[in-house]
Amino acid sequence: MTMDFASRVERVEPSATLAISNKAAELEAEGKDVVDLSVGEPDFDTPENVKDAAKAALDAGHTGYTPSNGIPELKDAIAGKLHDDGLTQYGPENLIVTPGGKQALYEIFQTVIDDGDEVALLDPAWVSYEAMVKLADGSLTRVDTAAHDFQLEGALDDLAEAVSDDTELLVVNSPGNPHGAVYSREALEGVRDLAVEHDITVISDEIYKEITYDGVEAVSLGTLDGMEDRTVTLNGFSKAYSMTGWRLGYFAAPEDIVSQAGKVHSHSVSCAVNFVQHAGVEAITNTDEAVEEMRQAFAERREFLMGLFEDHGVHVPEPQGAFYMMPEIAPEGDSESRSDSDSRPVAPGDDTEWCDKAISEAQVATVPGSAFGTPGYARISYANSKDRLQEAVDRLAEHDLL
Repeated sequence: MTMDFASRVERVEPSATLAISNKAAELEAEGKDVVDLSVGEPDFDTPENVKDAAKAALDAGHTGYTPSNGIPELKDAIAGKLHDDGLTQYGPENLIVTPGGKQALYEIFQTVIDDGDEVALLDPAWVSYEAMVKLADGSLTRVDTAAHDFQLEGALDDLAEAVSDDTELLVVNSPGNPHGAVYSREALEGVRDLAVEHDITVISDEIYKEITYDGVEAVSLGTLDGMEDRTVTLNGFSKAYSMTGWRLGYFAAPEDIVSQAGKVHSHSVSCAVNFVQHAGVEAITNTDEAVEEMRQAFAERREFLMGLFEDHGVHVPEPQGAFYMMPEIAPEGDSESRSDSDSRPVAPGDDTEWCDKAISEAQVATVPGSAFGTPGYARISYANSKDRLQEAVDRLAEHDLL
């Protein structure tokens, strides 16, 4: 029997990050010692008080369905956090609690994008944005920031040329995956001006908002004048609270978007898990110390890994947030690095070939930059111990990949 599949599915590629992670798991099953720097997952356990809150919720019988958009206690806690961040336009009625931030994004795309609607991405962009646009039958326009070390200021002119009155949606991710850049207030004001001029709705993906370094502030786009009613603010519990497997996220939006997105939500997932939502209340209200400990550990690892790459002459734009960095991989035949520094080529061949060699020969798992729309780089997660980061760089150097 030959099965015909929907075109919207066939035009989507499998997740590159999960594909690399699966390959790493296969090698580990064969007894290989793989240093997995591909996964966007904190290596810390969920804080004990959050786990205790989940156990208490289970014992209290919180195992049934909840109101579709989330339990009142969690929505109140989220609204309070958003208000603390300056997003005072959002109340509990502006919120939908979802099984993970990815589901929140999916619901937004399905709600806002119609056949052929244009969505603008800032490259390098998280791999699932493109897939979600295609699943919603939208079209893509992409703006490269790599030439500006992933900062947005230098790319604002390119963004102005890329968007128009035909642009329905712009996705902004700061602090960003895969690059770790944090966009400045001035850059976001430039985004605001374009969004207002062309009447564009903007998704502000703030899943890494709590993880920044060197006193850098992650500005919430929805706090800027003119953006209160055109910004959908997204966040979740996976990264800051080390709750990836708990699958808990949320988005805040104007009530008309919430009303329409609620249809997608209720007809797909019904609601987020009951006792997990109760754990989320504890995470938001009582984990500041644990979050800060994790952030400091990431900051130390960032400095450590930056130093290792610098020792090998590898150009890496310094991340200001999240827990990723993107070393530059020169295309085959290049004798110069893309940057203006004295960096030499990291390896012959393109980034996909380099990442394949890294895992096959050195057993170091990374993700090619081309998966994020930015060839010539590789994404590395430093959500790992210093010993394993050192081991990874040593192996890459041993196999002439640095």
